[in-house]
Amino acid sequence: MSADVWGPEPADPARPHRRAVTTLMSQHFTGATVTALRHALAAKVSAAGLAGDPCFDFVLAAHELITNAVRHGGGHGRIELRREEDTLICEITDQGETTDNLPVRPPTADVPGGRGLWLAHQLTDGLILTHRPDGVTATVTVCLQPSSGPNISAASAARHNDDLSSPGEGTT
Repeated sequence: MSADVWGPEPADPARPHRRAVTTLMSQHFTGATVTALRHALAAKVSAAGLAGDPCFDFVLAAHELITNAVRHGGGHGRIELRREEDTLICEITDQGETTDNLPVRPPTADVPGGRGLWLAHQLTDGLILTHRPDGVTATVTVCLQPSSGPNISAASAARHNDDLSSPGEGTT
């Protein structure tokens, strides 16, 4: 299923340039469909041009958000994967109770679980959490174009950044 949406015409310099948005995946999920969804998502992300560690990192981040939706967001949710120019955008929407304090920092090492949002943040170019009256939308993004810096995965960069952080510092 694919739909193209176009932004404003570029002729007017006061208006943003024309941006193509293509929907690559849009479907509901439950706990029973998580594994099949992960495989389908990996195929779509790979077909969009993301390969190797960045592909694995992005799919793992989305999978963490999907399992969070199943565990904490009412047992089901919806995934939307879109491509906007050279960016992949994956939104995971659930119907769980909202709280203003979703932890993006990992818990201490002796606490099991609780690292999904932190992983999603570390493995992608961006994580946005949107609180809605009827649930939460978690959005992760990744750039399809290589950066001008060294070619390392987000996980490698996160490990490197963690090595540079002083103890007790976390991500927000």
